[in-house]
Amino acid sequence: MTARPELGDSTARALAGTVRRLQDAADRLRAEARARSVVDLATGILSERLGVLPAEAAAHLVRLAREAGVPVAALAADIVGLPEAGAGAAGAPEAEADGRRLSVSEAADGPAGGPAGRPAGMPVAGAPPVTPALAAEPDLQRAAGAVLEQLASSLGVRALAVWQRLPGGGLCLAAHSGLAEAEADAWSRVPPGVATPAQQVVGGAAELWPGDPAAAGPSVGPGAARAVLPLLEAGRRRGALEVLWTDPGPSLTAAQRRQLRALAELCTTLLGPVDRPPTPEDLDILLEGLLTPALLLEPQINAGQLVDFAIRRVNAQFRDPLGRPRDALEGASILEAYPVAGAGGLFERLLRVHRTGVPLTGEAVQLVLRDGPLAAPATVRLAIAPFGGRLLVGWDSGTGPPGDDEQAALLGLAQRLARVAGFKEDADHRRIRWSDGLRELFGLPAGAPPVPLVHLVRHVHPDDEPAVRRLVDTVRYRRRASSAAFRLALPGGGYHYTRVIAEPVLDDEGRLAGLRGAYHDVSAQHRTEVALGATRALLADREQESAERAQLALRLQQAILPAAPPPLGVTGLRAAVRYRPAAKRDRVGGDWYDVLPLPDKRVLLAVGDVAGHGVGAATGMVALRHALRGLAVTGAGPARLLEWANTVALREPGHVTATAVCVLLDPAGGELRWARAGHLPPIRLGSDGAHVLPLPHGVLLGALEEARYEEHSAHLSTGDVLLLYTDGLVERRDRPVEDSVDQLIRTAGAPGPDLEHYLDLLLDLSPADTEDDTCLIAVRVE
Repeated sequence: MTARPELGDSTARALAGTVRRLQDAADRLRAEARARSVVDLATGILSERLGVLPAEAAAHLVRLAREAGVPVAALAADIVGLPEAGAGAAGAPEAEADGRRLSVSEAADGPAGGPAGRPAGMPVAGAPPVTPALAAEPDLQRAAGAVLEQLASSLGVRALAVWQRLPGGGLCLAAHSGLAEAEADAWSRVPPGVATPAQQVVGGAAELWPGDPAAAGPSVGPGAARAVLPLLEAGRRRGALEVLWTDPGPSLTAAQRRQLRALAELCTTLLGPVDRPPTPEDLDILLEGLLTPALLLEPQINAGQLVDFAIRRVNAQFRDPLGRPRDALEGASILEAYPVAGAGGLFERLLRVHRTGVPLTGEAVQLVLRDGPLAAPATVRLAIAPFGGRLLVGWDSGTGPPGDDEQAALLGLAQRLARVAGFKEDADHRRIRWSDGLRELFGLPAGAPPVPLVHLVRHVHPDDEPAVRRLVDTVRYRRRASSAAFRLALPGGGYHYTRVIAEPVLDDEGRLAGLRGAYHDVSAQHRTEVALGATRALLADREQESAERAQLALRLQQAILPAAPPPLGVTGLRAAVRYRPAAKRDRVGGDWYDVLPLPDKRVLLAVGDVAGHGVGAATGMVALRHALRGLAVTGAGPARLLEWANTVALREPGHVTATAVCVLLDPAGGELRWARAGHLPPIRLGSDGAHVLPLPHGVLLGALEEARYEEHSAHLSTGDVLLLYTDGLVERRDRPVEDSVDQLIRTAGAPGPDLEHYLDLLLDLSPADTEDDTCLIAVRVE
């Protein structure tokens, strides 16, 4: 047989203590279980007797226990009729009211016949199951878990949060269930001004339900559907209950919404105080320590509704606008002491701050105060802040005109921004007063003596001394206001450009008593004017240069382009030309034309348009026009001529690009050969109407090395007219060029015998809107 080991005294005592602790813990758990059962049973009885939801019955039970000053479990045992269970479970005295035990009917009757004034015994259709002893939960966090457990099964809720209002208007996450810990930590505090759905409801908005647009604000569970209900206590919004579903959320029935309101009421009963309520001594010290008039108001509750505010204390700085002493105000209500002011907006502001917890800071309110038959209107600056369930009200009626300080501050700000400072001095200069900023203008250190006006001449540029002397003489001896602008010399070098205006101050007998005026630092304005003057001079030079260049380009173009074509009578042709300059001189371009009889009896017809405007375009036009004239005598065809012109454009300084059309016309047989470099095609006008000649291939001159140009041929009969033109005749910004050409030719009609008149008609009917220059050539076969 094995011997049992001996235990030391210390080990035995430790084991015995452990056994006792475990036994005590088991006893507490059994007591809590019994208490939960009793509370659960009492909640069910009240629900049946009152005809309300179980959550409403649980909130009613907690409220009754608070009013009776007993634990919830003791009151539940009293209602059920199990005093032993109640006392054992709670370890507290029996529930009593006015020294006697509460019966079930008394507990059920409660305020206004039960929760929300509902008649006792009214059945509730479709009521959800009883919340498991929620009224017995002493801890809000544990209650939140129990609430979520019920709502998850009955309404599909996935998470909830209980928000408590903090002093100053912020929110704290008092309890939650179903949220990740990291998310709960991130949302543990919501500062004032963040428009979360809970903050909106605590601030006075209506309840929010799934689908409401305001419920989509930033909050826990982003993207979830949510309902937000206020936590109300004696008319104050102490916080909010936020219930979350997976989006889009359910469509709640009236009974389900009532259930959530009841749970919100139950959560309100479990909210703890935000901080320790101030003691009466604290309040006395605070009020008397304030330098401004103040009152302490306490809410007056009747039948669960806030009906008035009682004046509990008034500090020594407060002066009643109607002259009543402090003892006549303390104990009275606001609506009794100031009935007209209360109805005129004072009571509404007090009520808003009490309900929302958001302070009112320094608002100027027009109030009408009545003393018997007399009404005394006054402007009062109010500051209202919640303070331990009460309201601290700063009340300053003032004695001067309202806004004097603000007006002075605005005037000082305007003077500083405008760099203006004033002065006033006696006639003998013994007393001189300068406003802020004047020493800075003079470059003097703080505390330096001010400069009298008669000594101002010592502080200015030598060239400005005569102007300052005239100013002083005019003010002091001629007794007239005067002004002067000058350079104020700074002690460290440099100048402030300054303007001063001064006037005399005369006594009753017209003698000089003093001077007053203002200095204005116009340095920034002077620098701006100097820079503006330099800019204007530079702009004038640039405008003059631009005008001269435009005039040079125009004269160069007019000198190169003849006003009339050379005589063609011996060739059997008649020609007319027109050149219309651009509408704006600065847009003189590179349009050109040429009509040249060749040694082989053919005639060269050409028009072109050099890209750009001004002298550069005009010089490019001269180079191309003369190149074609010189190369045409070689007898080469139009395509070859354009290839050589392309080489000239590529080698020209500034890299000229241009469009052109080149035509070689044989008057004897009416045969014409032509090529184009990106230009509009010629038009043949004959007895059979107007026809646009086909487009041969050809790119811009100066665009590509080794460019090749296609050549076409056509035949002109006697009486036919060939028209060549540049795009300034038909180009519009709102339609294709082809449409404009067709419209112009149809509108102008047949050329008629006078080609000069026909070209003038085309210019008059031109649909172009680009204000570009234009060239025209018309040739008729005789």
